[in-house]
Order: sequence, then structure tokens, then C-alpha cells
Amino acid sequence: MKLRCVLFDLDGTLLPMDQEEFTKAYFHQLAKKLAPRGYEPKALVDAIWAGTAAMVKNDGQCSNEEAFWQRFTQIYGPKVQADKPVFEEFYANEFQNARTACGFNPRAAETVAAIRSMGYRVALATNPIFPSVATESRIRWAGLKPEDFELYTTYENSTHCKPNPAYFRDVAESLHLAPESCLMVGNDALEDTAAAQVGMQVFLLTDCLINKDGRDISAYPQGSFEQLLEYVKKETAKQK
Repeated sequence: MKLRCVLFDLDGTLLPMDQEEFTKAYFHQLAKKLAPRGYEPKALVDAIWAGTAAMVKNDGQCSNEEAFWQRFTQIYGPKVQADKPVFEEFYANEFQNARTACGFNPRAAETVAAIRSMGYRVALATNPIFPSVATESRIRWAGLKPEDFELYTTYENSTHCKPNPAYFRDVAESLHLAPESCLMVGNDALEDTAAAQVGMQVFLLTDCLINKDGRDISAYPQGSFEQLLEYVKKETAKQK
């Protein structure tokens, strides 16, 4: 089927980062923000991970946002609902300090622009475990703008997470596209290759490759932004 849309992952793909360093910086800022409201740092981090696990296990019956807050409320009790505005304030402000744990590659924005100029639709298929305000910030850290993408997935607008194949099916449906007409570009050998299970093509960007299980990824086209552009150009030539 003709390629019509390129889906990009964000963290470690368009936005270079060491995932562990970023998570450490993010949690440090969050714990500092919420300590005055009685949240003990380790317990808070454990609760965030529990909420994240609830989003990853989401079966599509509710939004990821609802899945997160249901689990978070189970841990802390209904009183936590009153602190939601504090979390929102955190993502709009202190979360920005986590940018220091990320790199920057001008080729990311250049590649997105080049692919758009070739006539392809472009969407951001980042794992939707963050609220939109945090996702929009990370897009800007990468040198891009939210409006550069036809769609970007957040915990508010999504009901599944990677590596659930249903996540990729949802993205294609939101774009009114067949999965087979999409190319998923990501850096995670588990999470992003799951797109292939619904018929998407996959390109692994290897600058910040994550392959915790040592999977054989030799079957997937892979490489740098330059090699990605070459791959898309070849696909374009095949379709003419």
C-alpha cells in the first residue's frame, strides 16, 4: 500500500535523551514541587510508576488520563483530586527544568520538515503517558512546534499505550488511514516495532536506540536521520 503518513516517536527519537537521566531529573523536580503538600518523595515516585503501569495496561475502556488518576487516587485517597491543579502547574513550570537532561539535534526538525515537503502527512506517536502540556513542551525542546504535527498523542486523547498494538491502530484510525499506509519511526526495539503487528512499516532511529531485551532488529530498516530520509526517498520512488 502507498505510504501516506510518517509517525514519529519523541523521546530518544526527535528529542535525544538518556531515558534514565531524564526520568531522574523529572522525578526530582516533581518530588520537590509536591513535598510541601505532604508527598513523601519515594512513595510519590512509586505511585507515579503505578499510575503509569495502569496506563500501559489500559484496555481502552477509558482515557489514559482517567486510568492514571484512578490508580493514583486508589493509592492516596480522594483528597488527591484537590491537588490536580498543582500537577498541572508543575508541568507548565518546574517540569521545564528537566530539559537539561535532554540533548538537541537540529536534524530532527529538518527531517520532519523535509518529509512534510515531500507531501507526506506527519504525526507524533509518542507514548501517551504525559499530559498535553508536557508533550507540547517536549516537542518544543526538540526544536519543533505542536502544529508541525497533524496529531500528537497525550494521556488525555489516548486509550492505549505502546507496546500494545491497539495504540498504533488507534493512531491510524484517528488519522483516517490504513495502518499499512503509515511508517513508524522510533528508537525502542520493543515499543516501536509493535507497530508492525498492525501492518505499519517501521524504521528504527539508532542515535538513542533502546533494546533492553537484546532483540534481533536486523529485519528493520534503521540508522540516522540521513538514512531515514534516504529510506523515505526510496519508498517514494517505488510508488511512482
